[in-house]
Amino acid sequence: MSRTLRLATSIAAALSLSACMGGLLGGGKTPPWLLTLTPQAPQPASIARTAGPGEAVTIELPVVPKEIRTNRVPVHSGPIAIAYVENLTWVDTPDKLFQDLLTETLTRTTNRVVLDPRQSSLDPGVTVTGNLSRFGYDAQEGAVIVRYDAAMTRAGGAAVATRRFEARAPADGTASTVGTALNTAANQVAVEVAAWVGG
Repeated sequence: MSRTLRLATSIAAALSLSACMGGLLGGGKTPPWLLTLTPQAPQPASIARTAGPGEAVTIELPVVPKEIRTNRVPVHSGPIAIAYVENLTWVDTPDKLFQDLLTETLTRTTNRVVLDPRQSSLDPGVTVTGNLSRFGYDAQEGAVIVRYDAAMTRAGGAAVATRRFEARAPADGTASTVGTALNTAANQVAVEVAAWVGG
């Protein structure tokens, strides 16, 4: 293959990937950066754990409403009006990002063995499911809100416990403040859920 042909092929592949990303992100233009949730709990030096039958924890993907099932951040203005924060795009949808954050926070802050749902055939143990009903900015409050209604089922489904977790963090509605505030609020909820599950 000639150098010119190789160069043309590389450019075509790059343009194709760029167009694909633009389509995935809901527009023709790829944003300058993508945001994610970062665990704020300290990282242990090493992790080596063993769980007896029914003692492992499996974190399921939370259920989310339509306005959150996107990689954009909803802005609530009153009971029925929803817009999206300009220039703020997640690297993945909030349900997946929150599941990963909760899994990592539980791993870092407790002594429990935490399994991915794809590993649950080993021994699902305690299963945590939930409804992530709020994960965005409230214009009237001037704050982001993260609300997670969790359900914890013990091994065999003999007992079920539920609890609502909610956190707020101030923001001014811009991408620079909303992204950081959501990470703070999501971490607060994740730490509280981890203490509930690991206790």
